[in-house]
Amino acid sequence: MLVVMKAQATEEQISAVCKKIEELGYRAHSMPGAQRTAIGITGNRGEVEPGTLDEMPGVQELIRVSKPYKLVSRDVKAENTVISFAGTDATFGGPGLAVIAGPCAIESRDQTMAVAEQVFRAGAQFFRGGAYKPRTSPYSFQGLGEQGLQIMAEVRDKFGMKIVTEAIDNESMDLVEKYADVIQIGARNMQNFSLLKRAGRARKPVLLKRGMSATLEEFLMAAEYVMSEGNYKVILCERGVRTFADHTRNTLDLSIVPAVQRLSHLPIVVDPSHGTGKRNKVTPLSRAAIAVGADGLIVEVHHEPDRAMSDGNQSLYPEQFDELMKQVRQIAPVVGRMVPAIGNHPRAEALSAQSSVRSAISPLA
Repeated sequence: MLVVMKAQATEEQISAVCKKIEELGYRAHSMPGAQRTAIGITGNRGEVEPGTLDEMPGVQELIRVSKPYKLVSRDVKAENTVISFAGTDATFGGPGLAVIAGPCAIESRDQTMAVAEQVFRAGAQFFRGGAYKPRTSPYSFQGLGEQGLQIMAEVRDKFGMKIVTEAIDNESMDLVEKYADVIQIGARNMQNFSLLKRAGRARKPVLLKRGMSATLEEFLMAAEYVMSEGNYKVILCERGVRTFADHTRNTLDLSIVPAVQRLSHLPIVVDPSHGTGKRNKVTPLSRAAIAVGADGLIVEVHHEPDRAMSDGNQSLYPEQFDELMKQVRQIAPVVGRMVPAIGNHPRAEALSAQSSVRSAISPLA
């Protein structure tokens, strides 16, 4: 059930309706929009009796939501959700494209800082990296844990990029929530319902990756788990599904981007690195993702991919990422989007000045 408030409804009237819903034993989810506020109702096993709600002051109408995902649906919120961050113009879902870049895993401070500076200069607004790595083999590199999170916090302090990193279980979630700006839920955990609920109780945006064989409805229902706990800042991510194809690691399903945008108000980004597993396919599929209407990209970049502890084969060299960003800037205006210029980054001038000083003194060293 969805309670649609009148355009002129006051905050007091909206709060009164939410309180009444709670008194009836349900959960109220207030979703402000550009023209109206809609209040989603969850926790009901059957149909909600409308008589107690539709006559309350400020209520315009009650709408029955037939879809299993309620809060994710455009029935609840017609306008696109835009997730913004203090101190930066980077957003998910706005006119600007969100570009997330960095290594698969945080291997060392030197490796992380080298990659961070290069992706920052190319125009990335978000830095990705794994401090916790769920690996197929128990003998593979599992990440640096909290030390890796601390290194990423240094990246944020130095370059101003926001941090995106994965929580793999409830135990790691506490630390990831402490250090990260965006909490990532990986493909293997898309239906880890206890972890999704825990992410829903966090008060930071959640980037939810599509499971390896998840349908569109299963994908949206996973997002519903997060939102049903009160966290409405969810970013969806297409990262490829498993098929019979053997020319790529996974099959990147770009058709899900317009499918999601038709049904849901949530932003959706594309991961062409995991979606293809091959470096030479990342840039072409990135171009296609922007052209099809994705809200951003998440790309793996490593300054020495041949020595990477994980996913080196799908990691771009920094110069390849720089070229990718140039191409994205050319495609974005065609679909009514834009990428912030490098000079708009808050730390760009300072770093440029530092580079000039280093260049000036290096011959004297």
